[in-house]
Amino acid sequence: MKTKIQELSYEQVLALKPEKLQKPVKPGLFWRWLMRVLGKGELKATNFKANYIGMEKLGKREPCLILMNHSCFTDLLIAETVFAHRPMNIVCTSDGFVGKNWLMRHLGCIPTNKFVTDFVLVRNMKYAFEKLGTSVLMYPEASYTFDGTATPLPETLGKCLKLFNVPVVMVRTYGAFARDPLYNNLQKRKVDISADIKYLLSPQDIQQKPVEELNDILKREFTFDNWEWQKQNNVRITEPFRADYLNRVLYKCSNCGAEGKMLGKGIHLTCGACNTEWTLQEDGTLEPAKPFSSVPAWFRWERDQVRSELEAGTYKLETPVEIYMLVNTKAIYHVGEGTLKHDINGFVLDGCKGKLHYEQSPKASYSLYSDYYWYEIGDMICIGDMKTLYYCFPKQSGDIVAKARIATEELYKLQK
Repeated sequence: MKTKIQELSYEQVLALKPEKLQKPVKPGLFWRWLMRVLGKGELKATNFKANYIGMEKLGKREPCLILMNHSCFTDLLIAETVFAHRPMNIVCTSDGFVGKNWLMRHLGCIPTNKFVTDFVLVRNMKYAFEKLGTSVLMYPEASYTFDGTATPLPETLGKCLKLFNVPVVMVRTYGAFARDPLYNNLQKRKVDISADIKYLLSPQDIQQKPVEELNDILKREFTFDNWEWQKQNNVRITEPFRADYLNRVLYKCSNCGAEGKMLGKGIHLTCGACNTEWTLQEDGTLEPAKPFSSVPAWFRWERDQVRSELEAGTYKLETPVEIYMLVNTKAIYHVGEGTLKHDINGFVLDGCKGKLHYEQSPKASYSLYSDYYWYEIGDMICIGDMKTLYYCFPKQSGDIVAKARIATEELYKLQK
C-alpha cells in the first residue's frame, strides 16, 4: 500500500490550514458489504476459521468495544468478516486517511495520532457508542508487533472501559503474524489463520472491578508469543525468504555485540562483523540455538542491553533523516532533510536548513510510532503531537528503528 506524497517547503506546510474536526460516521450496508468482499479472497487463501466464546451474551444490536491484537493488515479483514452484521467504527491511524478522507470516514474509520494523548478520540468513540449505536474496533497496541509478542498497552485503557461502559469483546488471531510478519517486507507465507472471538467483560464487570484489575485482565489477554505458537502447532514455514530483513528485529549480534552489521537474507541471519551465521528453521527456531533459540528471546536481550545503556547514560541515537510532515489528510509533505537525535533527554529533530526544531520529552509517550517499509517508502520513526507529526526516514543503514522504539519504552519506564 502506498500513500500520497507532495513536495513542499517547511514554510508552505506551516501555512496550510489544519484539518477540521469531524464526528464519526455510521458505516452503511454498502460499505460493510464492500469490506467483506475485499477480504473474501485473502481469508479463503488462509482457510480462515473463527471460534466464538461466550458471544451469546452480547445482544445483536448492543454496541461493544472490540479489542484486537495487531499483526498485519489481514487483521482488519478478519474483523470485518466476523462482525459483518454489526455496524462498526474502526480506530485508525491518521496517516491512513491521506488522499482518501471521504472514503475512510464512510467506511466508519475514526482517525487518531499514534502514541499521542488524544482526548478527541475518546470523545469520538463515546459518540459512536451512544449516538450512532455502533461498536468500535480498536487495536490498543497501536502498532504491529516487531518480534511477534505483545507490545505495551496504554495505562489509561482501564479508565476508558469505565467511561464507555459497554461490553468488551477480545479478538486474538493465530497465524496472522506467521503469514505476514512486519519485518519481511510484505512477503506473505502460506499459513492458515484462525481467531478466537471472546466476550471478555460485561458493563457490570467493568463497573465492579477497579481500574488496576481491568488493566491486568487486558494485559493477560494481550500476552502471547507467535513464534511459540508456531512451534507448538507444528506450523512449517518453508518459504526461502523467511529470514529476509530479520535484521530489522535482531539488529545486534548476540555473539560479538556489533550493531548495524546484521543481514537477514533467504533463510539465514549473518553478522558482518564476526561472520557468525544463524538459520531460521521451518518451525521458527534459530540454529545454532546458542545463545538464543528464539527471536523473542533475542529481542528481550536487546531490550536489556538498551536499558543498561540508558541507566549508564550512554544511549544515544543520531542520524541524518529525510523529513515528512502530516498536518492534514491531503498529503504527506516531504519538507527536506535534517538530523534526528535521541538520548535520555528525549527526541530532538532539527532540519530544513535550521528552520525546523522540535523536541519531545521522554514522558510524552509510553511507546514510539516506528515502522518498517512504511507505505513502501522505507523504515521510519515518527514523533510529534496532535497538530503535527514528523516522519523521519534514516538515510544511513543500521536498523535503528527497533532500538529507538525499545529505548522510548524503557526510558518512559525509568522516567515514571
